[in-house]
Amino acid sequence: MKLKNKVAIVTGSGSGIGKGIALEYAKEGAKVVVNVARSIDSANEVVEEINKIGGEALAIKADVSKSQEVQMLISETIKHFGKIDILVNNAGITQPPYPLADIEEEDWYRMIDINLNSIFLMSKYAIPEILKSGEGSVINIASIASFEVGSGAGYVATKHAVLGLTKQMAFDYGRKGINCNAICPGAIESKMTSGMFDEGSQAAPLIKTTPAERLGKPEEIGKLAVYLASEDAKFVHGSAFVIDGGWLIK
Repeated sequence: MKLKNKVAIVTGSGSGIGKGIALEYAKEGAKVVVNVARSIDSANEVVEEINKIGGEALAIKADVSKSQEVQMLISETIKHFGKIDILVNNAGITQPPYPLADIEEEDWYRMIDINLNSIFLMSKYAIPEILKSGEGSVINIASIASFEVGSGAGYVATKHAVLGLTKQMAFDYGRKGINCNAICPGAIESKMTSGMFDEGSQAAPLIKTTPAERLGKPEEIGKLAVYLASEDAKFVHGSAFVIDGGWLIK
């Protein structure tokens, strides 16, 4: 098992990509903190799935865009598992692809809080604990929108920022034993993309133009996240891994 006895926090892991990562981590022996901001039921369901495959997990409800709740999440993880080895900053939202002048101020700030500030807060309070373990990994979930435009000013701005932050984190902490990298998914099966690419939708033909001709699966992102958290990736720092079925080359 590649992650045996490691402790991993995966934010926004009640469904979709986060759930896929949590399950793959558990299969590889990691103890997983399943985090959600709202429905603890979804987190408990993921914990049950992990228990069924012989893994160990803990569900924690916390809004990772709020400092006090982040600190509670870190504290509860340490109390339950004793350490943190891996942090996956997955929590994120999308919004309609409005041009900048059409975005409401509150929507702009919410996008930044959840897609960017949550990474700052989680990393700020988790990294000192990871350093106590001697080494570890931080994986930030970015997007193919980190490389292109068209997904709306707020989403594109935050996902571009995630890559810059990831590189700086790698520069700051690589020498201290923490490798920091980003995963940039394309269109993946999830609640976020539900119905978006269904047959007859405006976006459906776009999938057929990619080499893969399908949506990605959460477990495919999970397997990449396993690699980046494992000993196999110790020479990998500040990199952005695109996993998009060929979307960016279509």
